[in-house]
Amino acid sequence: MLRLAPIGRRVVQQRSAAAFSSAAEVNVGTGVYQHFSDQDRIFTNLYGEQDWRLGDAMKRGDWHKTKEIMWMGPDAIVQEIKDSGLRGRGGAGFPSGLKWSFMPKNSDGRPSFLVVNADESEPGTCKDREIMRKDPHKLVEGCLIAGYAMRARAAYVYIRGEYFNEATVLDEAIHEAYAAGFLGKNACGSGYDFDMFLHRGAGAYICGEETALIESLEGRQGKPRLKPPFPAGVGVFGCPSTVTNVETIAVAPTILRRGADWFAGFGNPNNRGTKLFGISGHVNNPCVVEESMSIPLQELIEKHCGGMRNGWDSLQACIPGGSSVPVLNKDQCDVALMEFDDLRAKGSGLGTAAVTMFDDSVDMISGIRRLAHFYKHESCGQCTPCREGTGWLETILKRMEKGEADKREIPMLEEISRQIEGHTICALGDAAAWPVQGLTRHFSGDIEKRIDDVANGEYDPNAAFQSAWSGQAFDNKDWVEEHGGGMAYGSAGERLY
Repeated sequence: MLRLAPIGRRVVQQRSAAAFSSAAEVNVGTGVYQHFSDQDRIFTNLYGEQDWRLGDAMKRGDWHKTKEIMWMGPDAIVQEIKDSGLRGRGGAGFPSGLKWSFMPKNSDGRPSFLVVNADESEPGTCKDREIMRKDPHKLVEGCLIAGYAMRARAAYVYIRGEYFNEATVLDEAIHEAYAAGFLGKNACGSGYDFDMFLHRGAGAYICGEETALIESLEGRQGKPRLKPPFPAGVGVFGCPSTVTNVETIAVAPTILRRGADWFAGFGNPNNRGTKLFGISGHVNNPCVVEESMSIPLQELIEKHCGGMRNGWDSLQACIPGGSSVPVLNKDQCDVALMEFDDLRAKGSGLGTAAVTMFDDSVDMISGIRRLAHFYKHESCGQCTPCREGTGWLETILKRMEKGEADKREIPMLEEISRQIEGHTICALGDAAAWPVQGLTRHFSGDIEKRIDDVANGEYDPNAAFQSAWSGQAFDNKDWVEEHGGGMAYGSAGERLY
């Protein structure tokens, strides 16, 4: 493991001739993005400025001393991940090192498997997509190291069917790793045999739940299993398995190279490390960006997105972690920190860190109604509260959107969501209930006003209609000219330069 030198509360990497051979000299990138230096960045090719293939990936530091990392031993690797404070990046935020340690240390004759959840179907979430199509070797190397730490025989990457280009790139990266001797028998010269397989799903949101993913991987309908048994005991093909997120696995090699102290130098206690944030909505520059955990929401938006399109004061609400977490109002957004604990204390969650910003032009009733339709459509129908309740939520919200509901239905809507939450096999019921609870918590006054306006003949449906907004005028021609390869076009089909 590389030696580290602390500077303030952060830690930077000290590289010497002994630490790196000339053949594997680390290229940390091509510049500085939005004042977050590439020295601190894990995903140095997030914007595709370099090639994703093995040659450039190795220049960026991937596959550097992987054998030496593996020779630390499984227990030491797991302990280093525990010490780093890494928590799952797929939504739940469970401590990763602890999760890895649940895998059996002694085999009972069954092989163990690592399953990577690349079924990125949460509305608003697009971070794993960028890893797989721009930096796939970080994921491939992470699978080898994490799989070895869990004593797994192979890794299965379950990718959503709509990610065709991402699957093509990742599949080629896996083949490159095999050809270079990094996967397969005696992987990286470590003496450990490890294989990796890519499996394409069929686009079902429910298959993002770990046991539904396992069912689909085995060739059955993607419906969640009752637990226990948990996957660490009986997982894919009846063998011990750990299901984890793309980003969680992809950051592991860098943590092990730079050390747990470096990663733990970012963020508040219990919320350590760097994180990919996928920011969309009414901001001037929607983007996926890597930043420190615990960054204030307002700073994140102003620093990387150029602020709200009509200024911060136009902000009405924010969904901070993908569509399944409750919405925050303006007052909460003013002081929110982008971390697990602070957002939970505010009645929401970090989730997948898919940040969706809404300005004051948005009809929040219509927005949450649209999410309710999504969860009704994606419910697998196995559990009665979810199968029936999601439809009830949408039906009531349709009437509220039109102002045809009764004010007494507002607490009834909240009650229905509470009867769904926590009463299903998997968390899809919770995901359907929480956006509705956020609406009734912060915007019940808007619902009452809509009902009154319709009753008084003062409601204008055209004023509430959500028209599309494609962003500010294009002003990034220099970057596109350098990196676009002549393939960028405007809305009317003309070249942008």
